[in-house]
Amino acid sequence: MLAAEGLSISYDGNKIVNNFTFQVNEGEIVTIIGPNGSGKSTLLKGISRMIPCESGRVCIAGQELKSLHSKQISQIMCMLCQSNQTPADMTVEELVSYGRLPHKKWYERLSDQDYEIVDWAIEKTALHPLRKRLVVSLSGGEAQRAWIAMALAQRPKVLLLDEPTTYLDIAHQLEVLELVKNLNQELGITVVMVLHDLNQASVYSDKIYVIQKGNLVQYGKPSKVLTTEMIRDIYGVDADVQFADGSESPRIHPLKRAQPVI
Repeated sequence: MLAAEGLSISYDGNKIVNNFTFQVNEGEIVTIIGPNGSGKSTLLKGISRMIPCESGRVCIAGQELKSLHSKQISQIMCMLCQSNQTPADMTVEELVSYGRLPHKKWYERLSDQDYEIVDWAIEKTALHPLRKRLVVSLSGGEAQRAWIAMALAQRPKVLLLDEPTTYLDIAHQLEVLELVKNLNQELGITVVMVLHDLNQASVYSDKIYVIQKGNLVQYGKPSKVLTTEMIRDIYGVDADVQFADGSESPRIHPLKRAQPVI
């Protein structure tokens, strides 16, 4: 469904992402992990064409992105950043309706079918009681659900999420991740997200990619990637990695800082 080949991204002459290659199958949840400053968010922005790539190519459903117009890309892929802002007077319903714009010409109004899709997205994200509320009045978890509802209204095949649990307490973090998982399972949406919490990555990912200083260093199932050796080498932390009975998702218990991350 989504592939990047030899992707490199630089800022001011400094290479942030270096020759990155990966492949995401249809219906997978893939998580990118790595230390702060390793290029995770930059990678997602490059994949979504929010920032230019120095070299390499990105393909979605077999089509190279550079051959598609921005509107075509928006119809099949949606990117949600860490922080999102709305005008002070925008309601949840209005925000979600913006998800239909990639499917409309500039002069077209929303149709009855568009409003049906908006209603569907609001119901899927359990926002019906809040649909007339101002987005700025919502809690962090509610606001994140509203942005995900807007993304759903686009009807994307691929959803990119850059640290979707940032600034949320643990209850709202789990609420958002459970929502993402349910949407993936019910609707078959392919998800690529950046997470910092290794235990959350373990539970909610089909596959994990580890990036360090812009380089891909490891990838695979959580049970293969999340090892004591990887955590020590990449994060400079000694950790106890355990498996509950019958589980393929390891639980990570950080113990102490082992060494500075190089």
